Amino acid sequence: MFKNMIVYRMAAQWEGSLEQVEEALQKTPFMPCGATQEKSAGWVPPRGEAHGLLAESVGGQWILRFMSESKMLPASVLNRKVQEKADAIEKEFGRKPGKKEKRDLKDEAKLDLLPMAFTKQSSMWVWIDPQAKFLVLDTGAQGKADEVVTLLVEGLKGFGVALLDTQTSAQAAMAHWLISREPPAGFSIDRECELKAADESKAVVRYARHALDIDEVKQHVEQGKLPTKLAMTWDDRVSFVLADSLQIKKIGFTDTVLDQAGDEGGFDTDVAIATGELSKFIPDLIEALGGEGRTEIGQSAPAETLAVRVAGKGAVTGPASAPEDSNPDEAPF
Repeated sequence: MFKNMIVYRMAAQWEGSLEQVEEALQKTPFMPCGATQEKSAGWVPPRGEAHGLLAESVGGQWILRFMSESKMLPASVLNRKVQEKADAIEKEFGRKPGKKEKRDLKDEAKLDLLPMAFTKQSSMWVWIDPQAKFLVLDTGAQGKADEVVTLLVEGLKGFGVALLDTQTSAQAAMAHWLISREPPAGFSIDRECELKAADESKAVVRYARHALDIDEVKQHVEQGKLPTKLAMTWDDRVSFVLADSLQIKKIGFTDTVLDQAGDEGGFDTDVAIATGELSKFIPDLIEALGGEGRTEIGQSAPAETLAVRVAGKGAVTGPASAPEDSNPDEAPF
């Protein structure tokens, strides 16, 4: 549970209940793809029980599970089917299909093939911390995160989020830690790193299972290769890879945590371990990066004014409308 994390700050004014979340999720439950449906997505019971609740609470932490399914239709198979249809038209009418007709043939071919296509399913854990006001998604793909955030914002009245932001960028902080060889308090640097040049060369240097407190690493950074990934451990309890985008990848719990958990297993235990450790880890990481930055928008702006718009890559958050200029005479332009 939670191998990757994209963290959002929730609007402080949102005071939704678990019952309201459940009601909202019930409007978009997951349904498998129909015969000619290319993709399907929605919510499933996180405990895995048929007809179970879609929003579960364990120790005051709310856990949801998002499921998506897509039909696997290789381009080569689709193109071959289109060509067969085009050949049949040429044979019957003595002409080759035009561009518009070929587009129509492609749609027809897709409808013919979708009922026979294999399906691929993937799921994502979603964690809402209603006290600390964090939304955490178990994914390393921003596009998938946008899909989930959009569903939540559309379904929950007054719900607004902003991607977690810090005063010091993750990249600048990682570069400082590698040059100074002094990780922040409570953290240690492990043996994996990726450095990428910012110039046109886009040169990349990767270290795996290699000590990073060496002059070579320091020289690379000083010469302009900036860290994009750095493996670290927090408090000898959580190992992870920090990305320059502030995404957290390859999360693992150390033997210290697993030994304390004992042999008990199951959904409640897994949630308690994951949220118990990560709810302490996230604030410490934020502090190591200088505290929160622009995300005060999620803490001070009225919840009803927050809006989320998904445009290309990333979720963009901000006021639904521009504020009124109370003193236009003092404008700088």
